[in-house]
Amino acid sequence: MVTIVECVPNFSEGRDPEVIRAITDAIRQVQGVKLLSAEMDKDYNRTVVTFIGLPDAVVEAAFRATAVAADRIDMTRHTGEHPRIGATDVVPFVPVAGVTMQECVQLAHQFGKRVGEELKIPVYLYEEAATCPARRNLADIRKGEYEGLEEKLRDPAWAPDYGPTVMNQRSGATVTGARMFLIAYNVNLSTNDVKMANEIALRIRESGRVKRDEKGDAVLDAQGKKVMVPGTLKAVKAMGVLLEAHNIAQVSINLVNYMVTPPHVAFEEVQKEAATLGLTATGSEIVGLTPKEALLMAGRQYGSESTTNDDALIDLAVEKLGLSQLESFDKKKKIIEYNL
Repeated sequence: MVTIVECVPNFSEGRDPEVIRAITDAIRQVQGVKLLSAEMDKDYNRTVVTFIGLPDAVVEAAFRATAVAADRIDMTRHTGEHPRIGATDVVPFVPVAGVTMQECVQLAHQFGKRVGEELKIPVYLYEEAATCPARRNLADIRKGEYEGLEEKLRDPAWAPDYGPTVMNQRSGATVTGARMFLIAYNVNLSTNDVKMANEIALRIRESGRVKRDEKGDAVLDAQGKKVMVPGTLKAVKAMGVLLEAHNIAQVSINLVNYMVTPPHVAFEEVQKEAATLGLTATGSEIVGLTPKEALLMAGRQYGSESTTNDDALIDLAVEKLGLSQLESFDKKKKIIEYNL
């Protein structure tokens, strides 16, 4: 049986193509690995790289890429719209074929141990590889970001799973783990007001927002913890960002389980909430790759019973979701099954 693992490392560099070329070259040099994409974003100052391959080869490629990032990216000089905690910010391992989630958890441990020992970078495990509930959510680990990492490392509760407990000023920390296929999906708004985008994000994301009383103070439960008002969509993380290159605000969304909330459902929900604020969702984009089924689901939703051809359904999904608004959507490059 063919075994295929996907790895989607995020690097805190989106403006210097030479740095990203050095990182992707390191990946390409590993036998048994295929580089699928490297998508740079100047506003986020972040690049999402996607590659697939045999399990051990994928771990080796991830390590080599992390080593290059440690050499070429200086976090003391980094600024950008996207939350981040390190030069190699997050490295998820995703089962694609012939591999279990637990096997991907072990790959995350292998990678994290080597990065911690050889590169002297603090490493945290998240999602399915998390060693405790407080570390399962990537956002919780990233809280305080790179700027708050040194203080975080002083707290015994936040000792890294691998690597040193002292600050690596240049590289920060790296988060690794195993997860389901995640679709990075951003919805474009008819405004450049980030506050509006963030308001929509708070309304739709599963974690929701803090409940407040008439005075605007956070409501606490019996244990003294803040009471949360859940958002409308399950398996969704979201935040508002400004895309300076296009002078528009986006609702930046992570669909952590597209079978629960697929892109078209997220798009329609953003559109609905935007309308209450006098805005519209003008289009969207997928960062990295997407499973074919996610777009087929959208095509079936927007099409008729007579539309059964996969290509026709995908084309309809691209049109209705406005996936080519900012950059032409190439299904041969963006759909993972076409790249295996």
